[in-house]
Amino acid sequence: MLVASNRWTLDVPVVGVWFEVPSHEIEVSSQADGVIAMGGGSAIDTAKHASAQTGLPVVSIPTTYSGAEWTPSYGVRTPERKMVGGGGGARLAAIVYDVGLTLGLPRPETVGTAMNALAHCAEALYVKGRNDAADRRALEGAALIAEWLPHVVEEPGDRGARLMLLHGAAAGGEALALAGLGVAHAMAQALGGRYGLAHGAMNALCLPPGLRFAAEQAPEAVMRFEVATRGVGIEGLARLAGFEQLRDFGVPEADLPEVAEAAALRAGNQNMPRPATPGEIEGLLRSIY
Repeated sequence: MLVASNRWTLDVPVVGVWFEVPSHEIEVSSQADGVIAMGGGSAIDTAKHASAQTGLPVVSIPTTYSGAEWTPSYGVRTPERKMVGGGGGARLAAIVYDVGLTLGLPRPETVGTAMNALAHCAEALYVKGRNDAADRRALEGAALIAEWLPHVVEEPGDRGARLMLLHGAAAGGEALALAGLGVAHAMAQALGGRYGLAHGAMNALCLPPGLRFAAEQAPEAVMRFEVATRGVGIEGLARLAGFEQLRDFGVPEADLPEVAEAAALRAGNQNMPRPATPGEIEGLLRSIY
């Protein structure tokens, strides 16, 4: 069974196609022997939800740099992108990367999902679940993303640049799978799930304050990340798509305390060496408001 938005077609035998992406009510044909996800993180999460519910294996064909293809966990969103749940247990079978599928990706999605991948690299270096294997992939991915994302923005049709960025995103996805998420993702998930905002854009905004918080607890790890990215300014990378402040996305300032409370409870924050308090997270959010 194929899970993809209606912009994608795949020349393989299918017993059904689910075009609603994201979706909280996917129905899988009883004749299906597997699920193929083609698209970005929303399509892959929808397919992983189907896999977890049915026990069927899932093959992901990413068309962005999100990294969702590497983990068995997923978020469940409505078609309006509002978070209504989540879980784990998807049966990951394979990942197929094809740089040609990324060539038409618009600039906001290119930068946003690449910044999401960069956050995977950064957080893998300092969360509780960090390990040597994750560190290697995280540092490799961080270097590639920082170097090649500006090239892709300048020349979006450059297959070579997109291929290198895809290699970086894959490294970040593997680092995520090996180590887990941190506080920047906790904030991004709380914001995206509440307001239906793009996960990549929220990670682009939340990574800099997340790094500042991590530097207080794991300064050596953050320094290794900065060395790997050759001092490229993270805020500057986010601005390649015009991502600057939360207020630009219509987030009400009065809601920040509630968003901070939600983010503090998320697994990413709990995976930090010292989880941030709701008050600390509110301060981080206000720094980018």
